[in-house]
Amino acid sequence: MIESVLNEYGIHDEEGRIEPLTNGLINSTWKITTGKQQFILQRINELVFKNPYFLAENVRMVDQYLAQQSPSYLFVSPIKTKQQKEIFHDKQKGYFRLFPFVQGSHTINVVSTPDQAFEAALQFGKFTKLLSGFDAKKLHLTLPDFHNLTLRYHQFDDAIKNGNADRIKQAEVLISEIKKRQHILVSYEKIKLNEQVRHRVTHHDTKISNVLFDDRGKGLGVIDLDTIMPGYFISDMGDMMRTYLSPANEEENDFSKIEIRDDFFHAIVHGYLHQLGDELTPEEKTIILYAGSFLIYMQAIRFLTDYCNNDIYYGATYAEQNFVRAGNQICLLKKLEEKGGRLQEMIAAELSMKNYFFLG
Repeated sequence: MIESVLNEYGIHDEEGRIEPLTNGLINSTWKITTGKQQFILQRINELVFKNPYFLAENVRMVDQYLAQQSPSYLFVSPIKTKQQKEIFHDKQKGYFRLFPFVQGSHTINVVSTPDQAFEAALQFGKFTKLLSGFDAKKLHLTLPDFHNLTLRYHQFDDAIKNGNADRIKQAEVLISEIKKRQHILVSYEKIKLNEQVRHRVTHHDTKISNVLFDDRGKGLGVIDLDTIMPGYFISDMGDMMRTYLSPANEEENDFSKIEIRDDFFHAIVHGYLHQLGDELTPEEKTIILYAGSFLIYMQAIRFLTDYCNNDIYYGATYAEQNFVRAGNQICLLKKLEEKGGRLQEMIAAELSMKNYFFLG
């Protein structure tokens, strides 16, 4: 099947090597090696991305803008088919895209050092900074309401009223923890009405595996642009906090391993503000720490909602997986709250620095 897809791109090397890559949770991805050339082939999950052509149009618009405004920026554009199409579609096989493999680059799956967190934050900040002159409203919503906390809370409220009664009873403590933090939702509602919190071109999926690194550990650019949409900076910064700050990820069931690492927090703030600091409004600078609460709270809600609804969205490899995930994120949120004063001091120290400048 893959060989026939590659034929559409003029690749016919029968001795080539096809390696499945398992990092992506949504799309299926393969690394293709043929002769001295290497490519990344991706099958788009149309159950998640209802209109795959929206993805292609978003990437094309961003690519064209960056080519004109920042031609030296490393932007990995899709390779066109023999028919000059950015997406190959077959009714049986699905939707596919082919990208060049960036030689000398690699990705990582787990943030293990503050330097890695800094480089990632620098790259995501740079991406949004370079696109500050692009009209974000032109972008398609490839995942409508992806980070809409209002909707997520309504879905949660419906699940604890109409979901699995046994699971709802088991989750009473977690439900209480979510309900008593509705102030996070209230703050989000205010943000949506505040014109000083701007819509920007936002990546929306800032896990470390979406950054390309060189052999020296320096960031080269960001990848996996399916979720680029108009959004608030708190989505990208908050997702980095959620996924970089603790050495334990969302699957960890030993909550004693969950912690907020101060040096990783500083690395995220320093890297992101080093690029985007001058772009943020005074109002936006007051909600930097809120970004972490926003994303962690929303993810806890989503996991618990799915648990009460019998795992219909995320699925589960064991019966209580989404219950554990929700508890994990609530624990992470508590740890962030406990360190709030210290973390806010670190933010204030960064913002007091006057020498924000763009790294070319």
